[in-house]
Amino acid sequence: MNGKKIAFAERIEQNSKNYSPKDLINLEAAEQMLSLLRQSFGLDTMMTDRHGSILLTIGDFGGFKPDVVNHPGNKIRVKGRTVCHIYAKYDHVAAEQSDLVNKLLGAYIETLEEYSRKSYLASEQAQYIDELEQQLRTDGSQAQYAVQNDPLTGVLNRNHFISHMKELAEREVVPTAAICVNINDWRFVDNHYGEEESDRLIVTVADILKKQAEEAGLQYAVIGRVEGDVFNVLLPLAEEEEAKAYCDKIQQACLDFEDEKLAPSIAVGCVMRTNVEESFKNILSDAEYAMLENKFAIKNAPGYKERLEKGLRKA
Repeated sequence: MNGKKIAFAERIEQNSKNYSPKDLINLEAAEQMLSLLRQSFGLDTMMTDRHGSILLTIGDFGGFKPDVVNHPGNKIRVKGRTVCHIYAKYDHVAAEQSDLVNKLLGAYIETLEEYSRKSYLASEQAQYIDELEQQLRTDGSQAQYAVQNDPLTGVLNRNHFISHMKELAEREVVPTAAICVNINDWRFVDNHYGEEESDRLIVTVADILKKQAEEAGLQYAVIGRVEGDVFNVLLPLAEEEEAKAYCDKIQQACLDFEDEKLAPSIAVGCVMRTNVEESFKNILSDAEYAMLENKFAIKNAPGYKERLEKGLRKA
């Protein structure tokens, strides 16, 4: 990665020039659609790249040489930059169908442009996160592990979690889901079963947070133990539905955990950061408030106390 840090928003404005139509468009599907217009209405079409090199020709373009500078035809643009051109000849189109065919072609060009835009953003997001992760690995080392990670659980410690959070803020990565996770009644376990079991509870929850992130394909999740029984999780570029699904899964995984003594239960609050001007500190504060509401509902739910105390009954 270039040593100069470029915000994601700035990056996507710049990098579209590096993409060819083959990177963004399914040319086989495009050929099928343009062929259908030819078969149905007699419309001849040609697609070229931004420099005028011919990619597809459907119909009769004998002797035609595309001039993308003076006669660019219909442009397909992504982030203000031309990706390709579509030329159309109406020589074989019935006069009474010209307006209809023109509208159909225009609608298809809009669809193709939107498809190209989404393909471009998806590709840039994937590359950007890969580069972020690579840089974070490069910045770290074996000697730094103990400084950066919580020794009990292996997730990030509070200071290093904050460093990752600042990195995401600096790079203006949005959307990002901010999640506050608190272990319900950790003190009960510590008081009744001792430090070894209460530590095991913390490790169990941390393992669940990591495992569910991996299984959900959220390999870039930033997970930190920020207090004794509190974890914060950041999900860069996650959609709200993905974040909610992750929260549901970590809570369900705790409920599904089978053990003679431990009955893991967590309260969760999730807030989306969708604006680069929003402070992560404020977003996490809102997530903590949502977590407290969730905790109240869980601890007052039927059967909660009985599950919590199951180890005492077996003893």
